[in-house]
Amino acid sequence: MIIRFAGFGGQGVVLSSYIIGQSAAFDGKHALQNQAYGSESRGGECRGDVIISDDEICELEPVSQDVLVVMTQPAYDKYISRLKPNGTLIYDRDLVMPDPDSEPPIIAKHGLNPTDVALKKFGKKIVANMVLLGYMNTLLNLVSDNSLADAVSRSVPSGTQDLNLAALREGMAMARSECCSESSSIA
Repeated sequence: MIIRFAGFGGQGVVLSSYIIGQSAAFDGKHALQNQAYGSESRGGECRGDVIISDDEICELEPVSQDVLVVMTQPAYDKYISRLKPNGTLIYDRDLVMPDPDSEPPIIAKHGLNPTDVALKKFGKKIVANMVLLGYMNTLLNLVSDNSLADAVSRSVPSGTQDLNLAALREGMAMARSECCSESSSIA
């Protein structure tokens, strides 16, 4: 599974990629994380990539991704063409307007409003990345909830663990709610 998180510096994009990679390692999987960001880390363009596999990882810089998580329109515009057909797009619908004409065929699209949720529920936009991370992991079942929570606790600044874990759980609940509402509307 190849995942790209993209947005602006300060949104926790690189941290999210690091956390999901660390979680995979806690679960006994192979993981490789890399990142790129402009000279001005806060406010500039950035991305974090993660490869998670049960097998040895030989590709350091994949050309395309299975999952694209975007938090800004410029990130969407730049990276949507690298999402594989049948891939998954997860985006902040308050900050990104998808363009179906620029998207690969047959992708799963999941728009949510993590920045708004983070601000209204927790009073801090800074945890929007945790909302997205919890949502993505629950939706795709990449790593165990315990490993993810452990990686968050070890990776965020001291004193912010409870806030970040609460935002992570909120994202998980949003994904569960979406899955349940989809299945109940089908029945």
